[in-house]
Amino acid sequence: MSKDSVQCVWLKRDLRVLDHRPLVEAAARGPVVLLYIVEPEMIEAADFDGIHWQFIRQSLVDLQASVRELGGALCIRRGEATAVLDTLHIEYDFAGLWSHEETGNAWTFARDKRVARWASGAGVTWQEFAHNGVVRGLRDRDGWARVWETRMAEPLLVVPESLSSPTPAVADIEIPTCAALGLTLEGRALDLTGGEGEGLRVLQSFIDERGKRYHREMSSPNQAYKSCSRLSPYLAWGCVSMRTAYQAIATAAGTRMPKIAARAVIARLHWHCHFMQKLESEPAIEFHAFNRACDTLRAQGHDAAKLEAWQEARTGYPFVDACLRALKARGWINFRMRAMLVSFASYHLWLDWRCFKDWLACQFIDYEPGIHLSQIQMQSGLTGINTLRIYNPIKQGTDHDPDGEFIRTWVPELKEVSNDFIHDPWMMPDLIQLETGCQLGVDYPLPIVEHREAVRFARARFTELRQLPEYREASRAVLQRHGSRKGRSGRGGGRGTKRSKQADDSPQGEFNFTA
Repeated sequence: MSKDSVQCVWLKRDLRVLDHRPLVEAAARGPVVLLYIVEPEMIEAADFDGIHWQFIRQSLVDLQASVRELGGALCIRRGEATAVLDTLHIEYDFAGLWSHEETGNAWTFARDKRVARWASGAGVTWQEFAHNGVVRGLRDRDGWARVWETRMAEPLLVVPESLSSPTPAVADIEIPTCAALGLTLEGRALDLTGGEGEGLRVLQSFIDERGKRYHREMSSPNQAYKSCSRLSPYLAWGCVSMRTAYQAIATAAGTRMPKIAARAVIARLHWHCHFMQKLESEPAIEFHAFNRACDTLRAQGHDAAKLEAWQEARTGYPFVDACLRALKARGWINFRMRAMLVSFASYHLWLDWRCFKDWLACQFIDYEPGIHLSQIQMQSGLTGINTLRIYNPIKQGTDHDPDGEFIRTWVPELKEVSNDFIHDPWMMPDLIQLETGCQLGVDYPLPIVEHREAVRFARARFTELRQLPEYREASRAVLQRHGSRKGRSGRGGGRGTKRSKQADDSPQGEFNFTA
């Protein structure tokens, strides 16, 4: 077999066959080694959890079946990327390495640089293609929205008619289980299954049935499980391409799906890439605040006991605890509740974002580093260009769970508490506590902080910070580099687009926009 006939497609967060340019390009040139590497760096990362691997594994099983139907094979290897590629190169002498660009954590960036050096030394041409709307090498945001719109409008790439694998047959390992990798699921009741086929089914059910009231019910913790798209994990792990989702929803607008609902979810597909672009443009936000004057804002106020109480969902605020418990059990909760949880940790508990970002990442089955890091910082007030979003946990409960249905589901200690006290049980007289079987401080904790005092303290600290020249200067730099160029028309503008001094980067404080 000649060297030029074998190609290697390296899969990462693109576990599909539809609309997959590296696969299409490689398949047109000869036999394909379709490679997925189980990387120790990923498995051992602080922001990686068993729920992530279970979803990936399910997606790989689905992909393996699809590839076999096309006549090819999925190669699974375990090890450090350059070592795996070097071994495969010795076996098959492939000339081309094909992949999508990845906007990930620092370890993925360092790994990709190692792969680039390896490819150069091995005489292998490594071709990377854009994935979704993130633009590599972008200097500022002028015109970014137009690029996104152009990419989303491009025709979908069809699945190759057939695939051929090199000979001898690729020897791979079985797709390891969570147990084989030392990961656990801790009894989580996950309701989403990984895979391209399942992702396309979820997309279709959203368009045909579930999404008709998306714009009305996406903020409700009770209705969101049904009415939200639930596409976020399929987008995060690449089971469904952003373009596939966008075009399907846009086509359905006004026919199978109300226009207002379709527009709402399309806007969030846009914001999805907008926030990923921030990490792509400034990888340092994994470790530092957007506004560097904020780097030490909460560093001295870290309270391990408060962090533990928040993680264990015993803050004494029923709606906060219910949301945390639901998230920990199901790996998903809607965007507004995500924002509230971060807001509570940041403003009420005054916790530094770096002490909980990895733990929170491990709770989200749809964890996307760019969105996660950008949103945590925005919800924590660390950008210098966004309005402080300090959520009142009592009001959020009364607004979105007025009858306490969600609270009673996830905080059964309060199941006998009446609507009069379900959102603020600490107001119950002692006699009513006895009658309901819920003694505050025994059966359910008293509030870990007092809302008004905590908010007053947080606002005072930010008022002081905003007076500093270095804060104002850093804010201007953040706006220039990362601020949305969205004007009144709703479209991304070029130079000269008028914007307010403070950018409001997400319409409702969304945390994961197709959640």
